[in-house]
Amino acid sequence: MAAEDRAAYRDFFGEAYPGVASLAGLLEAEAGVRGLMGPRELERLWPRHLVNCGAVAALLPPGAAVIDVGSGAGLPGLVVALMRPDVTMELVDSMLRRTVWLAEAVAALGLGNTTVTRARAEELAGRRQAGAVLSRAVGPLDRLAQWCGPLLATGGLFLAMKGETAAEELAAAGAALKRHRLEQAEVLRLAPVAGVEATYVVRAVKTKP
Repeated sequence: MAAEDRAAYRDFFGEAYPGVASLAGLLEAEAGVRGLMGPRELERLWPRHLVNCGAVAALLPPGAAVIDVGSGAGLPGLVVALMRPDVTMELVDSMLRRTVWLAEAVAALGLGNTTVTRARAEELAGRRQAGAVLSRAVGPLDRLAQWCGPLLATGGLFLAMKGETAAEELAAAGAALKRHRLEQAEVLRLAPVAGVEATYVVRAVKTKP
């Protein structure tokens, strides 16, 4: 990593930088051999994944209960939990090998604000009332609305991390979001570090029945 890049990342992550660097080390050592990330993705771990995930942290309400649906390698959940120690984070994934990794990473990073649940998101409907639900590279927006909407308390935030076509996807899935009481939907373009690819987030608010 170039010195100027390291300085930019350190400035962005602030006090969370040592923890994020520890997470990067865990991913570099284990994510490839455990089938969590491909070699090409690990080569661009900091700009494409860690900074990308960190961009969403500022969107969360203070002290929120947060669920990361389809957490996988812990992106964005682990990064957000490191940056926002005031929130409680639940990492949800249906695959055993992923939840084993997540539990090991939570312990290694000393994240007392984070738990791991092995389940499909739809299995938790009616059992969770989160203040925010995150997702990244999990599925299309209509499916995400179906899975995530029931996990949100009234006023909770739906935050789906998407690519550059987020606006087009939202236009196609707008009716599905409304069916699941996800209103005020918008696409946010976040670019917290100069020279790093922007993060696109579909943000919506859970309304009353």
